[in-house]
Amino acid sequence: MKKSLFYFASLFLSAAVMTSCSGDDNGGTTPDPDPDPVGPVVLTGDLTTQTLTNDKQYLLRGIVYVKNAQTLTIEPGTVIMGDKATKGTLVIVPGGKIIADGTAAEPIVFTSALEPGSRDRGDWGGLILLGKAKVNQAAPSIEGLAVSPETVYGGDIDADNSGILRYVRVEFAGIELTPNNETNSITLGGVGSGTVLENAQVSFGGDDGFEWFGGSVNGKNLIAFATWDDSFDVDFGYSGKNQFGLEVRYPSFADQSGSNSFECDNGPNDNVGVGQYNFLTTGVFSNFTCIGPRAIVTQSINANYQHSLDLRRRTAVTIANSVFVGYPRGIRMNQQSVYDNYVAGEGVLTNNVMVADLQTYSVGSGMTATAADVNALWNATNTTITAVPTPEQGGLATIYTALGLNSNVFFGGNVATAYSSNPTFTVTTGTLTAGASFVNPKLAGLANTTYVGAFGSTDWTDGWAEFNPISKEY
Repeated sequence: MKKSLFYFASLFLSAAVMTSCSGDDNGGTTPDPDPDPVGPVVLTGDLTTQTLTNDKQYLLRGIVYVKNAQTLTIEPGTVIMGDKATKGTLVIVPGGKIIADGTAAEPIVFTSALEPGSRDRGDWGGLILLGKAKVNQAAPSIEGLAVSPETVYGGDIDADNSGILRYVRVEFAGIELTPNNETNSITLGGVGSGTVLENAQVSFGGDDGFEWFGGSVNGKNLIAFATWDDSFDVDFGYSGKNQFGLEVRYPSFADQSGSNSFECDNGPNDNVGVGQYNFLTTGVFSNFTCIGPRAIVTQSINANYQHSLDLRRRTAVTIANSVFVGYPRGIRMNQQSVYDNYVAGEGVLTNNVMVADLQTYSVGSGMTATAADVNALWNATNTTITAVPTPEQGGLATIYTALGLNSNVFFGGNVATAYSSNPTFTVTTGTLTAGASFVNPKLAGLANTTYVGAFGSTDWTDGWAEFNPISKEY
């Protein structure tokens, strides 16, 4: 991945003539009155309250913090790049805020600083929001960063407000900052329900797409596109509600730890917390369309792809009214405690449709429950369609047509830069157009739809999402 001499010259000049952040009338430092008009404004260290304007581009150099009582406001249409050499990362610490309130016409973009065509997963560190909402661990430090006062999160304020992420894209983020310790595209640690998370897309992430560590923030219209590890990862007692989500996987790369659509966990071990930490991961996800790496049964995919749903260590998330296709395996429950939570109704799996073609149901070692028990539990309230290889490869195509899914929503055998420029996510015919249900009390407060999955006749990705960011000009 070769940078141009112009790019290096731009960064050198910008570093030489600019201060660490752009200034305004709200306490931010003031840059040189005649900064280099070509290079980006460099952001480093601790940011004071200020506004990033869309007439400039910005470069995150190293780990950049928005600390307690400071607010970073970003205008619609602004582009913020992450520096690869210094692993640029933006961290909103508890008590700090980010107001990134874009629009469909002018989304806010966090992306790689490399040239179009050279960008790749892991080019920078990503976006980390930390808050004061409940977490079922004592004073945890967010993964990916060295332990410090700025990285500790959680508290007892479930309505805590870390700001707004709306019409925001985060591209090529997620990187190993220390050995076996990675950031994600968007990481949410103890983020409260006062925070807005809507119309957010992560693309070509170097680890997980979205990861929730506790907290109670709600989400709407979330896209995980071509990420490396899990698309949606939930842990540490997360309790928020999310509706309308899209996953699309690129078949050629996955993480050695095993890549899933959802990985849902409850902590570092299978023990129940005590005192104020005695609560489970109970987040709610409804109306998700999860498109795995395999478009046809015989398609070659990375061997590290695993499950649509990987449920671990006492998790009790609710997943409803969603469709899962294209993964080699269906659902795994890894500990007996997981199975017991779903039998008891602590977690709910209902009105979902899953197409899987290999090991559809599985369990972890040492469990009393068997794969057949998981099979029965799932099929009591959900639908499984088993895709069997056929010589003419018409089997899956027929299944997807019957569901109402268009074939251009899959990556298929395309290279990373050849995904459909206008994928047809809308579902206007087929069995997914009906069958959703919201009678379960865990789904209270969500919008009632008739359709299963993220889309009916309206494509909420139109206008702001980007499905070829590798070559996108900014």
